[in-house]
Amino acid sequence: MIQLHGIASARGIAVGPVYQFQQVNLVVERKSCPASDLELIRFDEAVQAALNQIEAVFTKAKNDLAEEQAAIFEAHRMMLQDPELIESVKKTIREQSVNAEFAVKQATEHYALMLEGMDNEYFKARAMDVRDIAQRLLRLLLGVAAADTSSLSTPSIIIASDLSPSDTILFDKHLVLGFCTVEGSETSHTAILARGLGIPAVAGCTSEILKISTGTQVILDGTQGILILDAAETVKNEYIARKSTLLQRLQNAKSRCHAAALTLDGEAVEVVANIGNLAGAQDAVENGAEGVGLLRTEFLYMERETLPSEEEQFQAYSRILEVFGDKPVVLRTSDIGGDKELPYLNLQKEMNPFLGVRGLRLALHQPAQLLYPQLRAVLRAGKGHDLRVMFPMVASLSEIRQARQALVDCRSQLLAEGQIVADHLQVGIMIEVPSAAIMADRLAPEVDFFSIGTNDLTQYTLAADRTNPQLAYLTSAFSPAVLRLIQNVILQAHHSGKWVGLCGELAGEPLALPLLLGLHLDEFSMNPPAIPLAKEILRGLHRSDCEKLVEEALKFESAEEVKNLVRERMPGVAA
Repeated sequence: MIQLHGIASARGIAVGPVYQFQQVNLVVERKSCPASDLELIRFDEAVQAALNQIEAVFTKAKNDLAEEQAAIFEAHRMMLQDPELIESVKKTIREQSVNAEFAVKQATEHYALMLEGMDNEYFKARAMDVRDIAQRLLRLLLGVAAADTSSLSTPSIIIASDLSPSDTILFDKHLVLGFCTVEGSETSHTAILARGLGIPAVAGCTSEILKISTGTQVILDGTQGILILDAAETVKNEYIARKSTLLQRLQNAKSRCHAAALTLDGEAVEVVANIGNLAGAQDAVENGAEGVGLLRTEFLYMERETLPSEEEQFQAYSRILEVFGDKPVVLRTSDIGGDKELPYLNLQKEMNPFLGVRGLRLALHQPAQLLYPQLRAVLRAGKGHDLRVMFPMVASLSEIRQARQALVDCRSQLLAEGQIVADHLQVGIMIEVPSAAIMADRLAPEVDFFSIGTNDLTQYTLAADRTNPQLAYLTSAFSPAVLRLIQNVILQAHHSGKWVGLCGELAGEPLALPLLLGLHLDEFSMNPPAIPLAKEILRGLHRSDCEKLVEEALKFESAEEVKNLVRERMPGVAA
């Protein structure tokens, strides 16, 4: 038996034949074209044809995926219409008198290499999106057909050096058992799409996988990040049994998802959802969410050319609140910056935008444009609902006080105008910066609640990008260092009589549930599909057992030791 290791990108197990997918290799030559006008026309026509194709892909994605995941292709459309990129291609055609193909290749590769050269792994992963767009344009200009995904006729595990988002979504999802690639990461769009499709995936695997012949039977473990070859029949049957058990477990959990998550001690655990739009709200309710622990509001700001008005925001928030009735909804104010750039804001370029002017910092820099319209919309929409507001990327007391004062100012303005506003809004902050976690005792009296964002808290605490495969041994929220910060945040909040939620990916991770329960977390917020299983797992736990588990886990040195402890002590938890 041979095990090839990679990054666990999408949970699940697949057993079946390999399908080796190879993209069409496009050869682009530099040609002298004195008739630049003709090349400019060819380029404009290719852009329009590419936009039409992307629209078709976007439509398919919306049918197969949640709106948030389908928005990947809306982002492709925006990239393809980026004035800077378009002008760069046209300038090369005009000034160098070259063919459109060469100009496209030069401009897009320069942009992709610039992204790959950045320190942040997120931007490195976005280089694939630029190359996806480039390949589409080049195929149109060269008159070359795309790789034929329709040749996949048998349910298979797709193996490739890399997969563009377009490749991933164009496969017939009923024939894809799993994805395994050499390139990519946990945040690559292939991984995001695989999770949205409910298909297991492993990224960052050795190039040895490309030597496996199509039709070879393999096992893909997306939970552990392993591809297994030459497995004995007993091992294969064991994985098939595990897959069957998992599917049955998920079906049982879904059938009970609307029941409360009562632990074996009889304590009710609040399980809520992370959502980013109206479709996510409806999905959350279907999966048994008891409210919303994180309403991302960036959906109102992205894929557009101007800021959303106060009225647009009010209407959008109101529609989402109607879905949840009197259930609690925690709305995070705009977390723009970092990986979410808005061209129309003309934000200053930063060497490391994830440590730059983002989240609340940006809102406080531009209150009239960003903070005040949003807070006014929140106050108006909150009337008659349990709407709570939360500020992201908080690092100091002064930021909390400025944000709270802005809320007071907005309330006064609205009342002076005769507007109807919420009587009271709970106000909280994201704990995603180590300074906030360390200073939780000073911050707690200033707010009504904390919500821990373990994704950023982990990478900021360990100074390691969690999407970098070379740093996989460091970038885990199971790290005792991160768990100790979480413990401190909860202890200090409870000491001040405040509640704590957790809306990072850790909240929906089965192995983490006993640890978080033992740490006395008040609210578990996760992506809607994770809710049924999380509730089912919580129903089988004793808090007292979990407290002992935490006590032992905090003595370890590594994340892997912590995970192994949970697997050993609570074998029924791992999904």
